[in-house]
Amino acid sequence: MALKSMTGFGEGSAVSGGISVTAELSSVNRKQLDINISLPRNLITLDAQVQSQIRAEFSRGRISGIVRIESADGSAGSVKIDEKLAKEYVEGIRNAAARLKLADDLGAETIARLPGVVTVDQNNMNVEQVSSALESAMAKALSGLGRMRSTEGKALEKDLRDRLALLDEMVKAIRKLAPTVTASYREKLHQRMTEAGLTDLASDERIVKEIALYADRCDVSEELTRLKSHLAQTRKLLRSAEPVGRTLDFLCQELFREINTIGSKANEVEITRHVVNFKTELERIREQVQNIE
Repeated sequence: MALKSMTGFGEGSAVSGGISVTAELSSVNRKQLDINISLPRNLITLDAQVQSQIRAEFSRGRISGIVRIESADGSAGSVKIDEKLAKEYVEGIRNAAARLKLADDLGAETIARLPGVVTVDQNNMNVEQVSSALESAMAKALSGLGRMRSTEGKALEKDLRDRLALLDEMVKAIRKLAPTVTASYREKLHQRMTEAGLTDLASDERIVKEIALYADRCDVSEELTRLKSHLAQTRKLLRSAEPVGRTLDFLCQELFREINTIGSKANEVEITRHVVNFKTELERIREQVQNIE
């Protein structure tokens, strides 16, 4: 099963008992599942139904949406205008405008936009019929959202596999260079001692001990083994049928930790170059992982 992105959009409509429901959903990345769906105020009791449908489909991401409900003939209900409230708005705004010496440019369109002046009465709608249509509309919207998230996920998976292949090559290069670090240090140490006028270095126990200690300190074989294991686990997760975003993020952190250790232990120019390139590519992987469910 391919990965799923947390980015997508879906919409759906349904009609039941003379009631038309349209649902539009969009999602972006988020560490947890965060749902924010706007329902008509008189149908807020259906929020639990909407939440349950979404949670059954997705485990991560910020999912936002709006639900529009109207009669099947196209009307959203009867329009009501609160003239008393509108009058209070006009009086209050004009008094303030006079005190502040502002132009009196109030018009009907401006007043209609003020909160509470114009409302749509949907109280006559049957909640059970709305619930049925809402469930169908949400199912279609969730299906569309899921398809887009899957499509985005396939693109992410391909990109991640390509980048993981690059990391594999860097690990191989570091593994090949690692044994030469001790020999290089021994050569440099002998050269410095010779330049200082010291002779018979091969039999000097202190020199032999220093080289042995350095070889132990710069040994990165354990870190390379763990890198190989983490990369293998990452590729395995890309084939998982379960949401793996959090686990992939954790593995990225572990990969960073191991490659940082290698960089600090193996003080060699070529290895350092590979470490820098590895970290750069890994950061790109981590950015992609942030958008995986």
